[in-house]
Amino acid sequence: MSNLTIRVLVAVVGIPVLLLAAMAGGFAFYGFALLAALLALREFYALARAKGTSPQTVTGMIFAGSIVTVFLYFKVRFLVVGGLLERGISVPFPTMSQSFLILFLVFIPLVLLCELFRNRPSALVNVSVTFFGAAAMGLFFGSLVGLRELFIPEDFPVQQYFGVQGAVAPDQVAGTLRLWGGWMVISLFASVWVCDSAAYFAGRAWGRHKLFERVSPHKTWEGACAGFFFAVLAFVVARGLVLPFLPVSGAVICGILVGLFGQMGDLAESLLKRDAGVKDSSSLIPGHGGVMDRFDSLMFVSPLVFLYLDFILF
Repeated sequence: MSNLTIRVLVAVVGIPVLLLAAMAGGFAFYGFALLAALLALREFYALARAKGTSPQTVTGMIFAGSIVTVFLYFKVRFLVVGGLLERGISVPFPTMSQSFLILFLVFIPLVLLCELFRNRPSALVNVSVTFFGAAAMGLFFGSLVGLRELFIPEDFPVQQYFGVQGAVAPDQVAGTLRLWGGWMVISLFASVWVCDSAAYFAGRAWGRHKLFERVSPHKTWEGACAGFFFAVLAFVVARGLVLPFLPVSGAVICGILVGLFGQMGDLAESLLKRDAGVKDSSSLIPGHGGVMDRFDSLMFVSPLVFLYLDFILF
């Protein structure tokens, strides 16, 4: 069976699962993002071990998983506070920003203390790799959850888009938000895939000028420009089809973020693999390499799109 056939078969199975999780949102999409974050972190630590370091795998996994979980803030708070109230227990619950602060204040000294008792060489490097990998993968994939969770009545500017007054949004509004959130995530994935495909095929057909030969010798400026253009086009088309809340300027900005920083994420991951002396981050996904190989562009883009929607557009 050829590599192309394997890639297509994996896509036929994997893409519907991803689309269903994105449309479902909530704990279903959280489960996908959490699994992806932990697998990507496992691959990152494997690259680090190839360089002779000894990251703290368990500590890092707990830290990364906790970061992803904080992005599911409103649902977690509802479950915890509601469950305790049913038992007659009332406890203060930290805000989302306080939860992030607590995590970092706990895990920074914890990683140092764990390293103190490990008695491994290169403690400084071990601590740095452990913390950076966990924070990066947790924030990258957690921001995907955060992006999906923007489209709930508790976190969406309902009055601005629907003219709804009061604290409780009608069921119809909540249903519309669920659809918008699912389509937003799917549009982000689609734009990244379109960008990657356009850059690959345009680079093969017309590529003459090397983009970053030291890191990725096959990428060209011609391919990068094609990827950038089609990333923007993909988001503009998505805006016309399924993202009515997004202004044209917003669609263009999201496309620019994908076309520019998505390709930078691809180069950044190539840098890590080249330094570790490997072709793929792992062989987990047949025909596609590892989670980092498959989602390298998305990891760079999802935090930026999340921040743009949360802090600027909404």
